[in-house]
Amino acid sequence: MRILVVEDESTLNKTLLDGLSECGFQTDTSESYKDAEYYIGIRNYDLVLCDWMLEDGDGTDLIEVVKRKSPRTPVVILSAKDDKQSEIAALKAGADDYIKKPFNFDVLVARLEARLRFGGTSVIRIDELIIDPDEEKIIYKEKEIELKGKPFEVLTHLARHSDQIVSKEQLLDAIWEEPELVTPNVIEVAINQIRQKMDKPLGISTIETVRRRGYRFCFPKKA
Repeated sequence: MRILVVEDESTLNKTLLDGLSECGFQTDTSESYKDAEYYIGIRNYDLVLCDWMLEDGDGTDLIEVVKRKSPRTPVVILSAKDDKQSEIAALKAGADDYIKKPFNFDVLVARLEARLRFGGTSVIRIDELIIDPDEEKIIYKEKEIELKGKPFEVLTHLARHSDQIVSKEQLLDAIWEEPELVTPNVIEVAINQIRQKMDKPLGISTIETVRRRGYRFCFPKKA
């Protein structure tokens, strides 16, 4: 799972990066609205953790940027504002959660994990296909499919972003911890395994190749 942290206070930014990385999250960080907007444009995130008051913009404005690209991606706002009106305003702006500073890091992680269960990693149901990321399980017409590891993660990521074309580079960034150390052909291998272990035996098609652009989740194919 990949998280984008947007925090303009350098020390807190590093603390969040180190702490979330130790908890097993793949984490990108930004100290400005402009850089965060750039990252959101080129990568897919499972969650965005954003400070409200940034030097070059309003963190709540990023909510619309995130949701426009990926409506299911949760956005959690961090804020030094501890009044009820501010919390309500952030939630009405589209935030999925609101965490007041200062915060306990363990509580923060627990709330992010809870939000991910309701958002990016919740069970995906499309017709008779069920993908359960928490259990690493796929069921189609009550039959469990044996697909694990990176192919499962690739399938899940594409299913979460079924309205988008996802490039090889975006898949590498989202799934591999050190994408710079692997070659793009690992994506082709994963896609091939999905087709051989799942699509072919079941007589369905879940992923289409979009020439020179990437891949798109296509189940069920529209008439």
